Amino acid sequence: MPRRERVMRMSVELPLWRALAGYRVLTMLYAVGLFATAYDRFPRPWIAVAYYCVLCVWTLATLPRVANAASCTKRFLAVDLALAVTGILLTPLADTQARIADDGPTLPSIWTAGSVLAFALKGGWRWAALASTPVAVANLIERGSPARDTVHNVILVWVASIAIGYVVEVARASERTLARALEIEAATRERERLARDIHDGVLQVLAMVQRRGAVLGGEAAELGRLAGEQEVALRTLVSGGLVPVSRVSQDVADGAVVRMVDDEADEDGAERDRSGPVDLRSLLARWAGSRVSLAEPGAPVLLPSGVAREMAAAVGAALDNVRRHAGEDARAWILVEDEPECVLVTVRDDGPGIPEGRLAQAEGEGRLGVAQSIKGRLRDIGGTAELVSVPGQGTEVELKVPRNPKKTKAESR
Repeated sequence: MPRRERVMRMSVELPLWRALAGYRVLTMLYAVGLFATAYDRFPRPWIAVAYYCVLCVWTLATLPRVANAASCTKRFLAVDLALAVTGILLTPLADTQARIADDGPTLPSIWTAGSVLAFALKGGWRWAALASTPVAVANLIERGSPARDTVHNVILVWVASIAIGYVVEVARASERTLARALEIEAATRERERLARDIHDGVLQVLAMVQRRGAVLGGEAAELGRLAGEQEVALRTLVSGGLVPVSRVSQDVADGAVVRMVDDEADEDGAERDRSGPVDLRSLLARWAGSRVSLAEPGAPVLLPSGVAREMAAAVGAALDNVRRHAGEDARAWILVEDEPECVLVTVRDDGPGIPEGRLAQAEGEGRLGVAQSIKGRLRDIGGTAELVSVPGQGTEVELKVPRNPKKTKAESR
């Protein structure tokens, strides 16, 4: 059966990188605007003009570098931080000492914080602390003395960058945990789907071979015994299941990655029809026969294709249980009800019923006919399956699915 791998990529960092890119551009314009409004007060404005030319070209040319963590290399971060520190140290050469003492802005102004935040987003709080240190030293050198406002600003940048770096680290850990949880859920759902398919096909055949072999005797009995052993082994494997190793992105820049396998074709090899609904009656008609009566509405019972197929498969599994446990001569009735809010399908038989506790025992033995082929299918399409059985009075299985369900697991597979 053709398969298609669907990749889900999650990253809470990408919005932060976009915000950082916008911050760098806005603070560059802010720094240039501050200089333009105080141009006449600068004794050596050509130094500031030269610096701002470099700053503007660098900021605009390196916007792709702050698009994500992969593009933001260590070399870029080092040059970016050096440009910020250089601007701080050039401020006393371009501006007057009086303006500096009066808490005048440095040449890069608050653009410097963007360099520190890039370190925080790239490497977490340790990188943020490392980048904040040269900025703090440069500010103290530029002021000439550790004034209260200078120390306050230095500590503020330090604490803010470290806090953001720590939040980024927590977000990355949360992404990996969520990716693992989603992949386990996807693997479990795939395992349950395979268990249903195996139960509906291979296990049923093996069980039939075992029963027929025991009746025929001779070499057929030996064949039946081997089929029974293989049935037990296969049931054990299916009930245990195989959960694949989670594939999490090796590069934190890409965020957490979850890969799931999609079915591209149905049992007949035809492409799944994801566009239009399917009449449930046409799928249930094949089960009708001399010993199975089908009662259905006169109008089409339309459901999304995946939902309709899973509902019909659950009905088939219920009828298989009737034939297997109630006997070949047992009669069954299928009732389809198209209600305003849901579609209800009831499967009832006249067999001996199910003894109390037998379903739990069967599930413990790996017999997943009810647990997976019926209840599991309905759970996956957002519906419910209820089974009522009284010894000596037959069994009734009620399958209910919302009339207009939201996008279900069966449709998204």
